[in-house]
Amino acid sequence: MEKETLEIRPPQNDGEIAAAVAVLAGTDPWKTLGMDAGMIEKGIRDPWNDTFLVLHDREVVGVAVIQMNGACTGYLKNLAVKENWRNQHVGSLLMDFIEKRIFSVHPNVFLCVSSFNEAAKRFYLRRGYHEIGVLTDYLIEGYDEVFMRKTRGPILRNKTNE
Repeated sequence: MEKETLEIRPPQNDGEIAAAVAVLAGTDPWKTLGMDAGMIEKGIRDPWNDTFLVLHDREVVGVAVIQMNGACTGYLKNLAVKENWRNQHVGSLLMDFIEKRIFSVHPNVFLCVSSFNEAAKRFYLRRGYHEIGVLTDYLIEGYDEVFMRKTRGPILRNKTNE
């Protein structure tokens, strides 16, 4: 797929939000973790979160939810690509966008990946993320969340050098 035919932007209406929920709800880790559409929609509509869609001819083919405020500034909460669009660089394109956005205001990108989601973990490792901890039984019993970080430097780097 040509990158020029894809658009990344926030959702503009309830239909696009519903399509984003469907992309997330239809894939892992959300299925295995038992997160239903209502829980996912609540996260997308949470004012603390910023949601971005990848669209091809108005079809939602990817979604990312980030949190830019709070204790873990620059946190990627959700990332998913519609199953029939995987392995076409949609995830990489979306991650490029998210990293650029976060790194423009913060030197770190954080995320969690479910312990059973090996393909996602490999994807993030290839992009330069490092495992910084494991949250045992964090979302549901029996599954851990691997906490990962990609950094351009410490938060206070510029404060101590000024």
